[in-house]
Amino acid sequence: MNIPEMLRERAKKEIRKIVLPEGEEPRMIKAAEIVYREGFAELVFLGKEEKIKSTANQLGVSFPENIEIIDPESSEALRDYANTYFELRKHKGMTIEEAKKLLQDPLYYAALMVYQNDADGLVAGSINATGNVFRPALQTIRTASTVSIVSSSFIMVVPNCNYGENGVIVFADCALCIDPNAEELADIAIASANTAKILIGVEPKVAMLSFSTKGSAKHPMVDKVAKATEIIRQKTPGLKVDGELQADAALVPEIGKRKAPNSQIAGEANVLIFPDLQSANIAYKLVERLAKSEAIGPITQGMRKPVNDLSRGCSVDDIANVIAITSLQAQGIQ
Repeated sequence: MNIPEMLRERAKKEIRKIVLPEGEEPRMIKAAEIVYREGFAELVFLGKEEKIKSTANQLGVSFPENIEIIDPESSEALRDYANTYFELRKHKGMTIEEAKKLLQDPLYYAALMVYQNDADGLVAGSINATGNVFRPALQTIRTASTVSIVSSSFIMVVPNCNYGENGVIVFADCALCIDPNAEELADIAIASANTAKILIGVEPKVAMLSFSTKGSAKHPMVDKVAKATEIIRQKTPGLKVDGELQADAALVPEIGKRKAPNSQIAGEANVLIFPDLQSANIAYKLVERLAKSEAIGPITQGMRKPVNDLSRGCSVDDIANVIAITSLQAQGIQ
């Protein structure tokens, strides 16, 4: 299954507007050419129009005539956005003058665009650190009402594999939450299930992983996973979830039936929730290298509206794929 192609095709069904605060970055401009050619999103570039168009010409990239470019420093919306940001942050000591200055920063301007429904999502991080991308977003867009924490997931595409959805499995959290408590782990699972539903289009079957299956071992780390499972069932009673489960019980049907005979997802899991960042990060990198699998992500989840952070080493295709993911998340949220 070619997941990137599938994501782009599905994104075409309901075109969403994605803002690119790093609009002058050459990789963003080259990725935009892919987006326009395949037609899976509408884009807004932030930056100097002359610089963006000059870079596009140097790269041999042709844009549609109606391309939208906004320079935050001279934007007609700057004053309104600054007033909105001031109202949101005045309890923290923000002044209107400080707000006007901050809103000239494309990352803050982009966050306000999404907050004000002038864009459906934003993609950044090719030249900015993760903290700089998320700080304005968390101050304005904030987390979704169903969860209390922003987390991440990877879509793992494992060749010649029958587990999950024919080798497609969501892993979480591999990038953000270092040592979540039971409540946070539950929110990571709920958000990851939503990611599987929106992006892959499958019914999520969530396994809460541990080194124990249904009480086969006793330890506080096991207790955390079991407690998280109960919290999920209380918050989202319709979600198919079980835990604690060992990885083989979660994925292999015959082992799942033997170790957890009363489970509705054992041996059929397509979403794997690891107990901490250490185990999740190790697992996805091992699967990526040893099984020669494709790791699509990290995908940010848990925001009220989609914000995705790129690696600063991202490729042009990576950017195009994340734009498609962001568009699909916007479709699912709206």
